[in-house]
Amino acid sequence: MSLFRSAAVISGMTLLSRVTGLIRDILIARVFGVSSDTDAYYVAFRLPNLLRRLFAEGAFQQAFVPMLADSKENKEFSETKQFIDRIASVLAMVVLAVSILGVFIAPILVWIIASGLAQQSHAFNIATELTRYMFPYIFFMSMVAFCSAVLNTWKHFAIPAVVPVLLNLSLISATLFIAPKLDRPIYALAIGVMSGGLLQLLVQLPSLKKIGLLPHPINPFSAIRDASVRKVIKLMAPALFAVGVAQISILINTNIASFLQEGSVTWLAYADRLMEFPTALLGVALGTVLLPSLSSAYAKKDLDRYNKLLDWGLKLVVVFAVPASIGLACISKELIDVLFRSSRFVSYDIEQTSMAVLGYSCGLIGLIAIKILAPGFYSQKDIKTPVKIACVALVATQMLNLINVPLFAHAGLALSVGLGACINALLLLVVLYKRGQYRPTNGWKKLFLTVFIGCIVLFTILYVCEQNLLSLNSLNGPYQLIVLLATIAIAGFAYLLILFIFGYRISDLKASELE
Repeated sequence: MSLFRSAAVISGMTLLSRVTGLIRDILIARVFGVSSDTDAYYVAFRLPNLLRRLFAEGAFQQAFVPMLADSKENKEFSETKQFIDRIASVLAMVVLAVSILGVFIAPILVWIIASGLAQQSHAFNIATELTRYMFPYIFFMSMVAFCSAVLNTWKHFAIPAVVPVLLNLSLISATLFIAPKLDRPIYALAIGVMSGGLLQLLVQLPSLKKIGLLPHPINPFSAIRDASVRKVIKLMAPALFAVGVAQISILINTNIASFLQEGSVTWLAYADRLMEFPTALLGVALGTVLLPSLSSAYAKKDLDRYNKLLDWGLKLVVVFAVPASIGLACISKELIDVLFRSSRFVSYDIEQTSMAVLGYSCGLIGLIAIKILAPGFYSQKDIKTPVKIACVALVATQMLNLINVPLFAHAGLALSVGLGACINALLLLVVLYKRGQYRPTNGWKKLFLTVFIGCIVLFTILYVCEQNLLSLNSLNGPYQLIVLLATIAIAGFAYLLILFIFGYRISDLKASELE
């Protein structure tokens, strides 16, 4: 399957995931509103998610995928299968131990990530209980990430991309059918999280069995003595720190938000959900496709293909991330109004959430570009460089918080994250360029000019519609949604038309010389 088709498949599956995730959040917003209970839930859910990104999707994949790609290219199938069995057994042992530990020390973890909740004993106690119920989610999701890494390396992208839908469906079902039957409805979300994690793991196992790579458990203590396993662990050490730096930034920001106005954690969570659409559809899709391909190219010493892969990904980032950023900034309030407004999610909540979206949108291109540039280092098994750059970005983000939070409260946190991501992405790009590992190919000047003109047209259409149509108070319900979707469609079509006028075609995205 071509790179473009692979990315398109992942984007399509991810779109389905994000749409169901959006439906999930709309229901949660309308059923639970914005309160100390929802703040407690998002704090509790952030804890296993943070560790999932740290152990599984972050450091583990960055260390494991290049090693797996190298084994796939240069070793016998039986040796690769044995390597997979050993890694799976060690990973399962570690995350199971972490899950059990997290249940016991839940109050400490909640205090670390959101000490401001300690001032509200009710919210703190609920966050602690929810953490205990949901912390084993890290075990399921770590194994899901492991299965996804294997399937993606074998170019089976669809199943790993679509499994998050199961979590969303579980939470939707819990919100609709379980919450009304509980004395404390917010606990239904914990049931949804855990059942969703289990389903995501189970659905990937048949695909692994079909390609003969379903892991067989072995003694993890004997597996850890294997040289390849120890090398993955050795690579994970700096990778843990690299991913940990980003998670520390999230932890600090969540802690700051817990000291701000009640609802700040929830507003940021909904804003983050909207930002996940472009970051997942483009950044995650491209990053997932590029890491195995970059690793393979680097293992074969095919540096020309390595350079073209990076260049291809960065061009797609510019083409799609820039207009997405402008679009979100222009119509964030109207979008949130249509999606989340209810008797429990009122105009004030809409205003506060849209401010957070605006802050995030300022750094959207950085958030997406990192997904493309970081694999450029991980494919070389160079984890230390992204660590150093992530540390600089962390310091920069928190310095920006000193300015932005007093000015913009929770929206300042979002703005600092976005600007910090831009600093991170820029430094990654500069280092790759200075090392001679990336050189821009032909066509960048024309691309910049085309995107610039296209964005002016897109902004003009969105601004005019926002001022004259979307702001009409007479619009409500289905009519408001129809006008909003029509506005987005017209602006998007106009942007694509500019690309077409300047000579760009769908075939240009396929990068046939790379496939």
